Amino acid sequence: MKAVVFEKFGEAPTIQTVPDPKPAADGVVIKVEATGLCRSDWHGWMGHDSDITLPHVPGHELAGVVVAAGKQVSRWKAGDRVTVPFAVGCGRCFECTSGNHQVCEHQSQPGFNAWGSFAEYVGIEHADTNLVRLPEEMEFATAASLGCRFVTSFRAIVDQGRVTPGEWVAVHGCGGVGLSAIMIASAMGANVIAIDLTDEKLDFAKKIGAVATINASTTPNVVKAVKQITNGGAHMSMDALGHPTTSFNSIANLRRRGRHVQVGLMLGEHARPQVPMDKVIAFELEILGSHGMQAYRYTAMMEMIRTGKLKPELLVGKKISLEEAPAALMAMGSFEGIGIGVVTKFQ
Repeated sequence: MKAVVFEKFGEAPTIQTVPDPKPAADGVVIKVEATGLCRSDWHGWMGHDSDITLPHVPGHELAGVVVAAGKQVSRWKAGDRVTVPFAVGCGRCFECTSGNHQVCEHQSQPGFNAWGSFAEYVGIEHADTNLVRLPEEMEFATAASLGCRFVTSFRAIVDQGRVTPGEWVAVHGCGGVGLSAIMIASAMGANVIAIDLTDEKLDFAKKIGAVATINASTTPNVVKAVKQITNGGAHMSMDALGHPTTSFNSIANLRRRGRHVQVGLMLGEHARPQVPMDKVIAFELEILGSHGMQAYRYTAMMEMIRTGKLKPELLVGKKISLEEAPAALMAMGSFEGIGIGVVTKFQ
């Protein structure tokens, strides 16, 4: 099969011909019909993820069709249209049996500790636990866009952030994660403030549900601006970017007993950001992480998509070919463009 491969961190990936994957006894092989371009893949290519062994095939946001299944797989067969969470749970450890597959003690992650979906085919383990069936009417590009950023935002807003109607939600960063969070929080009845450095992204944020915007490049004090708009601070706030400044601001702009959810990755030199711990104590703030979403929780999200309350297809940006993926991956560090880029052509 053809695949995007990098053999050294930080050096240009190339298109190579590599062996086709074979299904594990409890796994499947999926013909990839679409795979999203995510900043997490850029972090991996840069060498920020210790799980990656070179040479490596990136890609973790995928949708496609099952072409082969292992002998232990009972729920899936060739021809099934599927997607999968980026954190693939083993289904047997304590966290999985308690329903928390997203933090499985033995998780595999295509694109990180296993070869990923920037390829014509990808192997997925523990298929009965992790695969998600796609509605026939859902395009593969839309389904691929769910795989990391949209589902992570759904769990961050709904499960971790516990957003309720009428609350103020601040979203710091309007990339794929941030725009997904804005759409989801708005659908949950919250009043959403979008914060970013570009007017183009902020204008788009308004179109998908934000009631207010802040351009951080021209606003001297983002925390003060959020508190003025919300008359005291956000009930829930998310750092969707993953930067010391946005993480600090997201915590500092909360009202008393507010909830911060960290979704943007904090890796490399950003792994130990400053935290306004005085405010955390005095205001009884909550600081939460959010790491993907369990396969069984897709049902609620899919129903909101089916009924039109969520429209992830609006967040799909540029569609490109596999040959264009290496350059697009290397460019992810610049935060260019609106929406989620997706590879949809593999031949």
